[in-house]
Amino acid sequence: MTEIELRIRLASSIGEVSAAAWNACAGQTASACSDRSLQSAAKLTHEDNGDNSPPQLSTRGYPNNPFVSHEFLASLEASSSVGGRTGWQPRHLLVEGPDGALLGAAPCYLKAHSRGEYVFDHGWAEAFEQAGGDYYPKLQVAVPFTPVTGPRLLARPGPQAAAVRGALAGALAEITSQNRLSSAHVTFLPESEWRLLGARGFLQRTDQQFHWENAGYASFEGFLAALAARKRKTIRRERKQALAPGIDVHWLTGADLTESVWDTFFAFYMETGARKWGQPYLTRGFFSRIGESMGQRIVLIMAKRGGRWIAGAINFLGPDTIYGRNWGAIEHHPFLHFELCYYQAIDYAIRHGLQRVEAGAQGEHKLARGYLPTTTYSAHFIANPALRRAIDDYLERERAYVEAAGEELAAAAPFRKDLVEQE
Repeated sequence: MTEIELRIRLASSIGEVSAAAWNACAGQTASACSDRSLQSAAKLTHEDNGDNSPPQLSTRGYPNNPFVSHEFLASLEASSSVGGRTGWQPRHLLVEGPDGALLGAAPCYLKAHSRGEYVFDHGWAEAFEQAGGDYYPKLQVAVPFTPVTGPRLLARPGPQAAAVRGALAGALAEITSQNRLSSAHVTFLPESEWRLLGARGFLQRTDQQFHWENAGYASFEGFLAALAARKRKTIRRERKQALAPGIDVHWLTGADLTESVWDTFFAFYMETGARKWGQPYLTRGFFSRIGESMGQRIVLIMAKRGGRWIAGAINFLGPDTIYGRNWGAIEHHPFLHFELCYYQAIDYAIRHGLQRVEAGAQGEHKLARGYLPTTTYSAHFIANPALRRAIDDYLERERAYVEAAGEELAAAAPFRKDLVEQE
């Protein structure tokens, strides 16, 4: 293979890169088959609702993972959800060829704190600062406020892709050392990138989430039939109670996502986010921007009672996955959160032939609802040798604990242990 000269540079805004060039590196969807299957499923849903409008859902022409798309990251910047005084300063890492063409990229930020990451290093920061070091600023390769696994070392497909990913990994370590930063962190990356970075001296960390997998179910009832009788009855009871107060559920996407709808959902987000975090991360403008640029990849699951919206959950679509993100409510009813965030997402995945539901970080309570433990990965370059040794020792023990906990939780999965269980 002929080697080419690669140029590394940092961009202070994703606007310095064209959407087409970035998305080509991020893994643009090219499968017409996947696109047609989603459109067909969308058409079926519209017809079921008595609506003969054309199908809306499509992932074609976008990255497989919606969160590393230029559209999503640009919406964060343009809406001031990152940048300014947020503590997330864009410093996107770019790899260009001799002709200036973009060959690779990493969504990278200079961080002044550890909030909004979902891989917790506050203890590392405290220990380093007590020893007289400055932990912040640090580099963070991530999608802000989004604990979803996806590619982080983005490379345009071709014979140079491996070299480009290697260049990105090397540049992260070099930038950290040359600028006397404490560390560089790559979070929620796929296992293949985790191993690549581990081979280059990054410390390796694991954690777990709970994901639902579609075993070819024909309906939600088909999924329930695979569960143990007690779990099946519990879910039926929860769903019935959630909708008992005259609540209707609606799936909104594409042209359904009007500014009025976003106003309503943002009110839910602010009310719930303020109680959960104190200060919600996303601005109102973010939702308008993703609605305009990514509306075909968004499913807003909304609950209405007495003619007004009372709660909602936002989901994003990949070719085979529905990703649940933020939720909020202005009325609180038993099990409504489970209904909108977990059960409706499963129902949507089954109806649309999707393979997986990822419903966010943490949450062992998801296990009883059919979501199984799944390993997540992060990699960490620690510049200070003493801090590195201490963290390395800790992570070795933590990885063993995560693996053991995952095995124990998997053994407690709610699925039937035999095929002849009686109700």
